[in-house]
Amino acid sequence: MKIKYMGFTMLILLSGCVTTSGTYHVSGVEANGQPINVDFTVKGRQIYSARNAICAQYPNATVHIKSLKTRNNLDDESPYQCH
Repeated sequence: MKIKYMGFTMLILLSGCVTTSGTYHVSGVEANGQPINVDFTVKGRQIYSARNAICAQYPNATVHIKSLKTRNNLDDESPYQCH
């Protein structure tokens, strides 16, 4: 539960870098391959806030950003390796 509140707070506080349109599902996997129990459905540039929130909590995670319309990874942004 604490992770969800932290992620929500990070989502609000962090801003995106590039204009992106569409609706996306943002999720992550820990370095050991275990799925992270946090995911987001976001619009446009909010993908960066969601990605940053996951990376802040799980520094070695891999973040996946998929279009809800096409179900494909977002080119040049997914998968993203946190560091």
